[in-house]
Amino acid sequence: MATTTVPPSPPQKVNRIGLDVAAYRGNKTTLCAGCGHNAITERIIEAFYEMGVEPWRVAKLSGIGCSSKSPAYFLRSAHGFNAVHGRMPSVATGTMLANSALIAVGVSGDGDTASIGVGQFVHLMRRNLPVIYIIEDNGCYGLTKGQFSATADLGSKLKTGVVNDLPPIDTCALAIQLGATYVARSFSGDKRQLLALLEGSIAHRGTVMLDVISPCVTFNDHEGSTKSYTYVRDHDEPLEDLSFVPFFEDISVDYDPGTTQEIALHDGSRLLLKKLAKDYDPTNKVEALRVLTESHDKGEVVTGLFYVDTKRPSFLDLLNLVDEPLATLPASRVRPPKSALDEVMEELR
Repeated sequence: MATTTVPPSPPQKVNRIGLDVAAYRGNKTTLCAGCGHNAITERIIEAFYEMGVEPWRVAKLSGIGCSSKSPAYFLRSAHGFNAVHGRMPSVATGTMLANSALIAVGVSGDGDTASIGVGQFVHLMRRNLPVIYIIEDNGCYGLTKGQFSATADLGSKLKTGVVNDLPPIDTCALAIQLGATYVARSFSGDKRQLLALLEGSIAHRGTVMLDVISPCVTFNDHEGSTKSYTYVRDHDEPLEDLSFVPFFEDISVDYDPGTTQEIALHDGSRLLLKKLAKDYDPTNKVEALRVLTESHDKGEVVTGLFYVDTKRPSFLDLLNLVDEPLATLPASRVRPPKSALDEVMEELR
């Protein structure tokens, strides 16, 4: 009787510390189909896998909003804390002060950062705390029906027809001025650029501010869009559930440094992306601010690494913190002896 030999399964691909990519994934996303935030999640998974970082060494932090749901979708075995609206920087600061051995990844949105959380954002940027601060930026409040956020472009229009008459906050320019030491912008559909920027972020020891343009598929559906509820209803069977989100294809783009690419968004509007030239010097703060100002005046969204400073001491360095997590230190190292307290009391007499 002939026997059948089953060929052995191919060896599972692992990274430099012996983990496969599944170890870096999280729960199944509940965001809208085609949302750029999901593309950012995939790049985060890829970056930590390729860099060979143990997931349990990461602290995932967020505030409130669609973006702040994202940490649930990557690094399942990492630590996590979902803070209140706009207050993620405080939690990130406390996390790194308590355990500087962790890698802090803060995921925020343009509302969570530039509106209710702008005060905390300002102080985080100036301290140079070691944290990777990612803004998933769509220019609207995707969790509360798409109102303008503080990063919405002047003249942009809501699905209701309301036109934004306020100038936007440029979080990258603000971060550079305040003292962040790794500042970049990318587009959720530019997989190669976003991955490279994230891997550089993991290697950096200081405040990373990465603004990622991530179009909202649900509220970019006003009149004139072929992806709107009205258009689908007129050209297909009626939608019985108005909370249904139709399928959108992910937007992807790949273009060379120094060139400008026009991207069609889901609502039919156009986004001009300009990638920094290869000879750009990211150590020149004045040049970085000039490029951001000029691109804004031209209506372009410039992407790439704007500014990096590897020499400035971090907030933890300035505080002279020990390397060990504070919670693991014995009382003899954290509590002053009686003689020291007596000396202080004598000085106050």
